[in-house]
Amino acid sequence: MRRIGISGATGAIGLALIEKCIEEGVEVYVFLRKDSERAGRIPEHPLVHRVRCALDEMKDLDITGIPELDVFYHLAWMKAFGAENRNDLHTQTANIDYAIDAVELAERLSCRRFIGAGSQAEYGRKDEALKPETSCEPENGYGIAKLAAGQMTRLECEKRSLEHIWIRILSVYGPGDGERTLVSSVIKDALEGLDPQCTKAEQMWDYLYSKDAAEALYLAGCDGVPGKTYVLGSGSARPLRSYIEDICDICADITGKRVSPEYVRPYGDKQVMYLVADVSDLKEDTGFEAKTSFEAGIRETVKFMLEEKD
Repeated sequence: MRRIGISGATGAIGLALIEKCIEEGVEVYVFLRKDSERAGRIPEHPLVHRVRCALDEMKDLDITGIPELDVFYHLAWMKAFGAENRNDLHTQTANIDYAIDAVELAERLSCRRFIGAGSQAEYGRKDEALKPETSCEPENGYGIAKLAAGQMTRLECEKRSLEHIWIRILSVYGPGDGERTLVSSVIKDALEGLDPQCTKAEQMWDYLYSKDAAEALYLAGCDGVPGKTYVLGSGSARPLRSYIEDICDICADITGKRVSPEYVRPYGDKQVMYLVADVSDLKEDTGFEAKTSFEAGIRETVKFMLEEKD
């Protein structure tokens, strides 16, 4: 790849993908809202260019001055966090339209490949490692819309002779992660000296650091097999409670403030209790392998959050 486009680049995965591209000497065109509160996170670098374009503006974007791109990464999605947001069906349905608009934009920019960000929510609740062929039984509007977006963008890419890859992403954490995720909220509480309020945290969970996720997306852009769906995670799982304890230990080591998580909150409706990716296809096709330990990833995330706070 010489030149790529990214929507949704101000989150943990997008920021890490930009950094990866800079390391590899790949030029990046970032498509983001002109009023984005997180635009300041985008690195100032000669290889990075900003294009003011909201999701609902992609369809009619004037591409004058934008050179031909090789790959378009569509990571943007409205209302991805919280049960109420995920079941806002009008918004989730609009996200499907925007994903199709992103394919059309990719074609206008002469891309050869479109890579879309799917979700573990497409599967619903499972008690086995998630594979591309695992049956999809989504249980909320977000998961239903992600599944539909993956299928419809595939059809749209076929119609327009674009290569299509869909990557179902599990739980990614890292610098730039959403404030409402478990990792971010536990870090925030721990840094403030507050005891995090958690569920029993008995879930078996697969966490992947954003830098590793970006590596996987980059490799998929280079070597992923057209037409395939991949599942992205670390490939291993452990009890969620152990992650929470690790976060609190790391924050205490950094700040000197020791907090004690309280496992008192009830589980949400239709709580997923087992989440782990089978990354064998991704590894075989691209050579991907998660390299960052949870401790190292959390230390980098804490550093980022402290710097943003200052």
